[in-house]
Amino acid sequence: MKKAIDKNVYTQSQTNVTILSRLILYVNNKWLNKKIKTITGDDCMEKSLLADASVRLEKALQYVSISEDAIERLKYPKASLSVAIPVRMDDGSLRIFQGHRVRYDDTRGPGKGGVRYHPSVSLDEVQSLAFWMTFKCALLNLPFGGAKGGITVNPKELSKAELERLSRGYIEAIADFIGPDVDILAPDVYTNEMIMGWMMDQYSIILRHISLGVVTGKPVTMGVSQGRGTATATGAFHVINTILPKYNQKPEETTSAVQGFGNAGAEIAELLGNAGYRVIAVSDSRGGIYSEQGLDIPSIREYKQNNLSIKGVYCQDSVCSIVEHDIITNEQLLTLDVDVLIPAALEKQITADNASQIKAKYIFEVANGPVTSSADTILESKDIKVFPDILVNAGGVTVSYLEWVQNRNGLYWSLNEVKEQLKSRMITETQEVWKIATKSDVSFRTAAYIHALDRLNDAMSAKGTRDYYSPC
Repeated sequence: MKKAIDKNVYTQSQTNVTILSRLILYVNNKWLNKKIKTITGDDCMEKSLLADASVRLEKALQYVSISEDAIERLKYPKASLSVAIPVRMDDGSLRIFQGHRVRYDDTRGPGKGGVRYHPSVSLDEVQSLAFWMTFKCALLNLPFGGAKGGITVNPKELSKAELERLSRGYIEAIADFIGPDVDILAPDVYTNEMIMGWMMDQYSIILRHISLGVVTGKPVTMGVSQGRGTATATGAFHVINTILPKYNQKPEETTSAVQGFGNAGAEIAELLGNAGYRVIAVSDSRGGIYSEQGLDIPSIREYKQNNLSIKGVYCQDSVCSIVEHDIITNEQLLTLDVDVLIPAALEKQITADNASQIKAKYIFEVANGPVTSSADTILESKDIKVFPDILVNAGGVTVSYLEWVQNRNGLYWSLNEVKEQLKSRMITETQEVWKIATKSDVSFRTAAYIHALDRLNDAMSAKGTRDYYSPC
């Protein structure tokens, strides 16, 4: 039975949703230039990625009694910064790269979010990711707000020296915008611990003192937390292992496919394989492989590390032998008849165009925003259960929080201690989302946003809302 809602609260929520969906398109009083097309039936409309992200709040707002002040705060990112980063290339030429950093909300604490290097990075994308991070941190009950950053670049085209100059130049440009008590950076798409190390070092050079806490996901010798490199996948694994038994889905009877064989995708595939799940397909940006009998993930990871490509192999010692497998595309992987589908690549992989072709029973979003809001409706009509990114991939930011705490205290925990803290948080919040979804008869995405909105509203109300200041 759905939660009883006061009529006035519901009407106000509906009004607030409309205002939010329209006004969230504004940034610094200007319309966002970059737009995407969403096709629904015969209708075609353009809307920004950030507006698409805001649609996720529409249903959640109907199930919470949230103050007008909280809605007002969530309409806009608190601060957005776009910078030009000049880089002297190895051949002596000068190139200018576009960089962004957005701090969407810091009501619950300093901003927290990764930095991605990708040709598609835009202010719209970064704001959307910062928006999601706001809810992700609230959902996991972390003392952080949401932030994100990125540079529009194909890092594969740069030498290591050029990549370092770009990374240090980015910090030079945004140094006044970040800090361990203001906004903390982390790795994201195509950034790694080495790049985080450069960024932390450059920030420390600017401040003239060591500042470990400004960046998480650093190299081991620069204050990284144990377990940080595998945290996203490990957290996702705990969510999957908590959810599937509720549907009587046993590992040995469960097939799975993973789109995106990067750090998180490869790790979650191996964790699933080790736990008895049959991983029958994986893919990276160049394509994928499929075998109904199941893939040997450790061997494929070893092969990719040595050859920078994916093949169906079985490795013993230093020898890898090709085993029977089919070559498939990323698009084909998404439509495989599997129990569990794990999009672990980029945004907008499952849209209104291909949602009707999805056959998986359960989708766990390890990537940020792989399923669009228009696809959600189609998947829900097919009774496909979608477990949202703000829960499933929150292991990374959770261990980043633990790293930040350790950096500030100078006291470091063992790998087992970190793993136990991560496991406890992920299972606890997964169970809470399950309870809300079951009690209110809503999707798991809506339940996750309800849970996060309640915490954000409580934090914002603690600072005083209209009700507090209104005359008695």
